[in-house]
Amino acid sequence: MMTQAEFRDLALSFPESRQGGHFDVTDFRVAKKIFATLREADGRAVLKLAPDEQQLLMETSRGMFEPVKGAWGLKGWTRVLLDSADRETVRHAMTMAWKSVAPRKLLR
Repeated sequence: MMTQAEFRDLALSFPESRQGGHFDVTDFRVAKKIFATLREADGRAVLKLAPDEQQLLMETSRGMFEPVKGAWGLKGWTRVLLDSADRETVRHAMTMAWKSVAPRKLLR
């Protein structure tokens, strides 16, 4: 199990990540681009992944991830089921999300 606080701390541990918000959702950004979100009201955590990364995680970490409903999910946005997620698996997935939006200079 992973708590909301652990998810937030993990997101903020990536280089140059910042916490922001829009509507009722806390977002985590690097270079003004969102790589993760957390809605505290219901504990919904989401990562920005590529569709193939989403599929891989769903196959290798059953019960921890699911596509966001609708078109967003088809684009790779993936819900993290915090009640069944473990820190290392989420760290791996969040690294992919962070890398998908981070500037090249940070990837070196």
